[in-house]
Amino acid sequence: MLQTVPAFDRIGEENAFAVLARATELAHQGRDIINLGIGQPDFRTPEHIVEAAVKALRDGQHGYTPANGILPAREAVVRRTLTTTGVEVSPDNVMILPGGKPTMYAAIVMFGEPGAEILYPDPGFPIYRSMIEYTGATPVPVPIREGNDFAFSAEETLALITPKTRLLILNSPANPTGGVTPREEIAKLAKGLEKHPQVAILSDEIYDVMTYDGEEATSLLTFTEIRDRLIVLNGWSKTWAMTGWRLGWSIWPDALYDKVRKLAVNCWSCVNAPAQYAGIAAIDGPQDAVEKMMVAFDSRRKIVVEGLNGLDGVTCLTPRGAFYAFANIKNTGWKAKKLASALLEGPGVALIGGPDFGVLGEGYVRVSYANSEENILRAIDRIGKFLAK
Repeated sequence: MLQTVPAFDRIGEENAFAVLARATELAHQGRDIINLGIGQPDFRTPEHIVEAAVKALRDGQHGYTPANGILPAREAVVRRTLTTTGVEVSPDNVMILPGGKPTMYAAIVMFGEPGAEILYPDPGFPIYRSMIEYTGATPVPVPIREGNDFAFSAEETLALITPKTRLLILNSPANPTGGVTPREEIAKLAKGLEKHPQVAILSDEIYDVMTYDGEEATSLLTFTEIRDRLIVLNGWSKTWAMTGWRLGWSIWPDALYDKVRKLAVNCWSCVNAPAQYAGIAAIDGPQDAVEKMMVAFDSRRKIVVEGLNGLDGVTCLTPRGAFYAFANIKNTGWKAKKLASALLEGPGVALIGGPDFGVLGEGYVRVSYANSEENILRAIDRIGKFLAK
């Protein structure tokens, strides 16, 4: 009998993909399924981006690229970072990767080992905890509370740091809650981290431009006191509707850059050339498609919040970022995952139970409003009728 090393038995997964697979299976059986589960924009990648990739292929860009990404793509990230954060970084600190998850993987395996502790948001993106457990490190949840508008607390986070803490993972705007942590709270955290120079920081900023009502995301790049141990994760998937392109970037401090470059050589070699040229076109080209997408998300956000708050036993804070609502279903009498499963198998509405994002996710469901207004209204009507039974 084959026996793998124990680390592989500790790997979890992102249940949104399991829900997507089941929803797809039911749809193939002829069921009318409304998918509010998967976290990807329901828009096409803008045409000028697609054409840039096609042109790259026609121009013969078919070979290997540098492990850290082609220089023009890294320079495009430099320009974009300056525009969105006001911070100038060097292309020699930028890595181009096949999506956002490789940055999580790289950062966590660099610092995770038995005896080490890694702090991560709970509820939060499930791959954080999965990869921490894979390394043998101890996962330490940072509570993300509805009573705090789903922002993290600097005081509570700093109190969790011990001499064993090696890495702190942050995410704002956040998945699954749509929370945006205020700048003053992040500043308080950055100041407190000065007392813990052994702690590296991974800031997941993939939803950085996806904010509403005048809210602005705060990049940790703007705090110079932690720049020498800060890893920033970002990418093209959400902003430009490019999830399937598998294209991300990250910014690394000097001390870690060559380590992640070597990991890239060993794991994924490089990112395919046409996708990188598409990424350049996304950053440097017209942004009107992004603006239209955000207008649509904002409209859907309002419909989702109003609709969910009108359901028996359901309350929902207005999300300030990303494209998720994290609805409180504690007064329905249902456990979250059982309700999510029942809604999919019964009225045909796919969403994700809160416990898939952490222990503190019990009592909540994540609703992605990356779907049409018509489908959102239909889904809420189905949920309401189901809960009323």
